[in-house]
Amino acid sequence: MYSFRRLALLLALASPVIPVIQAQSSSSSSDPAPAAQQAPAASQPQLSVQARIRARREQRRAAAIHEAYDHSYEGYVGAGYLRFRPGSTLQKVNEYNWNGGVTRYCSERLGFTLDGRGYYGTPFIEPQQGDPPAGSVGLDKPTISQYAALIGPTYRFYLQPRYSVSGRVMAGYAHGNFTGDTNGYGTLGVLYPDANTFAASVAALFDYNISPAISLRIAPEYYMTGFGSSIQNNLGYTIGLVVRVGKR
Repeated sequence: MYSFRRLALLLALASPVIPVIQAQSSSSSSDPAPAAQQAPAASQPQLSVQARIRARREQRRAAAIHEAYDHSYEGYVGAGYLRFRPGSTLQKVNEYNWNGGVTRYCSERLGFTLDGRGYYGTPFIEPQQGDPPAGSVGLDKPTISQYAALIGPTYRFYLQPRYSVSGRVMAGYAHGNFTGDTNGYGTLGVLYPDANTFAASVAALFDYNISPAISLRIAPEYYMTGFGSSIQNNLGYTIGLVVRVGKR
């Protein structure tokens, strides 16, 4: 009986303390959750600022690309160099050229080019060749020329605000004038005869933009012709100025 009363007294004294202990334990167990949630909340503004900076930078880049390449027409003019064989038994000679053309763009990347060009060179003919002897005055180094009109597609593979890289393939007509400077002696037995034939060109175009409408171009090129019932495989390049007009 005595022990029962002591137990009841202890329960009566402990009953006000139990809720306090439970409240402290629940509050201590819930404290880490807000702390864990604060870390993402703190980093979220920084991440969003960086994303906004990247987005604005990309928008400016896209706007600059659009401003430079969203033109309907592109005209170019320049000069160049070609290694050409003027006769099947002759060594290759240096030819210097002019060229110009217009490209009509259907989009920022795809266009179609009409190109015109002329080449001029002076082959060396050894004195023992030809009839009469090519060593006669003015016949050992005759001036030759050829002209071509070509058409074909142009495609911009890589676009940046300051520069672009394009590929161009063209084919068309070529005229060779090889005997005009031989004083009536024709081909001298070694030059190709004057003729009209086909021509084809494959070029890589590297444009550096001075402004959205003006750029400098260098274009390494493979140029093929069919004079003398044979194929001439020629390598060269052109350098020129490009002007873009006609916003779409």
